Amino acid sequence: MPDRLTISIDAMGGDHGPSVTVPGVALAAKAYPGVRFLLHGDEAAINAELAKHSAAKAAVEVRHTEKSIAMDEKPAIAMRRGKGTSLWNAVEAIRDGEAAATVSAGNTGALMAISKLILRMAADLERPAIVASWPTMRGITAVLDVGANVESDAEQLVEFAIMGAAFHHAVHGSKRPTVGLLNVGSEEQKGHEEVREAHALLRDTTLDLDYRGFVEGNDIAKGSVDVIVTDGFTGNVTLKAAEGLARYFANELKRTFTSGPFAMLGALIASGALRKMRARLDPGAINGAPLLGLNGIVVKSHGGADAKGFASAIRVAIELARSDFTAEIDRNLKRLTAAKGETAPAGAVSAQSPP
Repeated sequence: MPDRLTISIDAMGGDHGPSVTVPGVALAAKAYPGVRFLLHGDEAAINAELAKHSAAKAAVEVRHTEKSIAMDEKPAIAMRRGKGTSLWNAVEAIRDGEAAATVSAGNTGALMAISKLILRMAADLERPAIVASWPTMRGITAVLDVGANVESDAEQLVEFAIMGAAFHHAVHGSKRPTVGLLNVGSEEQKGHEEVREAHALLRDTTLDLDYRGFVEGNDIAKGSVDVIVTDGFTGNVTLKAAEGLARYFANELKRTFTSGPFAMLGALIASGALRKMRARLDPGAINGAPLLGLNGIVVKSHGGADAKGFASAIRVAIELARSDFTAEIDRNLKRLTAAKGETAPAGAVSAQSPP
């Protein structure tokens, strides 16, 4: 690993490519002067944008490739022709020890598949998870999984809890994150079998987690807990519903404040408070969803993010790379494995033991 912390960037990813990723890197380079960046993609396009941000040039190395993966490309196709693309090369830099983390605004499915192929899963973890940072009444809540897995069994949900708590501690600064399991009610008999079984594991296993039990959908916006765990199907539907509601309320607010002269005067008087609210709800300020569970740090930026949003995703990668994130996950996974061994039926033979 280089002496300086190095972040690998898929400069061609996202809806806008270098016109957003390069200014985003420039913002991150200014905020983190000790960090180095490897930008993968079309050298001419990248350098054209870098020319507008001369102060960032000293922190940037460009790795040329003409190949990239389209945002709508199917993961199976991306896997077959992915080698040598900007996304592939950006992830490969972690495996080769050239970078501590990768950031891409590219195709989510392709990023997940290629990252899993190149980096593999961390020991004792079955599946990766995507975590989203969610603004709430109390601060930021981490919600996972939000799309990597359609279904998850009880043990995977417990793994998501472990990874989510480590993420919240590393990126959002909580000392001992509180964790809740998303369900249709708070009573122990509610929910399907996987959720109830995960609840029992989290309740009865000696993990370094502040587990608070079941939470409901309205607890997300309340910020009732720091980390909310669910399967990828439920998490993704919830996330998309929240994004749609946010756009709806923003449009309704704009329409209300432009409906007449008195409404416009009220908007002018309240402009300071409205700017603060807008900044609080700006998705770019909390952009950056790590793919948790891999042997390396991979952060997915929203494809439509602007430069500020892409810089926010880079910040997440830097904070994770500088943290005790992976060691914290490993410690709790070992506790989980030990607990499973203790509860194994008498006379059972471990899969790792000789017959």
